[in-house]
Amino acid sequence: MVAIMNEALQLEAGHKVLEVGAGSGWHAATIAEIVAPSSAPRSEWGHVYTVEIIEGLADFARRNIMRAGYGDRVTIICADGSLGYSEKAPYDRILVTAAAPDIPIPLIEQLKHSGIMLIPIGNIHFFQSLIKVTKEVDGKIRQENLGGVAFVPLTGCYGHKV
Repeated sequence: MVAIMNEALQLEAGHKVLEVGAGSGWHAATIAEIVAPSSAPRSEWGHVYTVEIIEGLADFARRNIMRAGYGDRVTIICADGSLGYSEKAPYDRILVTAAAPDIPIPLIEQLKHSGIMLIPIGNIHFFQSLIKVTKEVDGKIRQENLGGVAFVPLTGCYGHKV
């Protein structure tokens, strides 16, 4: 799923990426390899901001990211990711790694024009679709269903009430 999502995001060096749901930090590290390759000059690096609502998971991801040497390319924030992370918006790419009932408005607002977001949409019982959201240059939103997926439920303000 990580490879499928990374490919669908059309990641490029220099992109600023928001990930909602840090988990272990592994997905953020794979993104950092693409948007901030160690072979490129730091001036050309992008950055990954990953927001995790569960404090223990945020700490776990932070330790993993630091141990793996990605601390200069990935920032982990413990907060409600369904609200995004407006401090560093707008983002070239946004990915959500938990299923939401609908697309959170703050994430649409924090996506750059010509940006791409991937988000699983559906109920908490794993009947979900991976939706690719493209924000056109004129601000119009286009959605494409990439197929069925099974993710844990998104929690927080715009998540499922579990």
